[in-house]
Amino acid sequence: MTDPSSPPRSPAEPPQSSAPRKDSRSTVLDSPEQPSASVEPVQIWLHRASVFLFVLISAVAGVLLLILPWTPEWTDNSLLLSYPGLRVFVSSGFFRGICSGLGLLDIWIGFWEALHYHEHQ
Repeated sequence: MTDPSSPPRSPAEPPQSSAPRKDSRSTVLDSPEQPSASVEPVQIWLHRASVFLFVLISAVAGVLLLILPWTPEWTDNSLLLSYPGLRVFVSSGFFRGICSGLGLLDIWIGFWEALHYHEHQ
């Protein structure tokens, strides 16, 4: 049975179904792109440089936080001279210990990242 409002078709044309026709190209285009097997050398070197900078900054900041709280420059600076209450708090052993602990943690994170570095291939 044909719809009377549809245009007439020639006998050589196949009948059109109401379901959308599946194109072989649509499955290729609709599928997510597969990651390329090769990574560009520029990306590899950028990743290496970023890991190196992260490790370097973590190590330097960790050493500073480990040593600096126990030096006289920690409390005898121009920023703390106008705030005596803050100067007392910053010069307490508890606060200095927390800063040194954060320094150790920072060093640990930096070296952990360096030891667990791997390149995806």
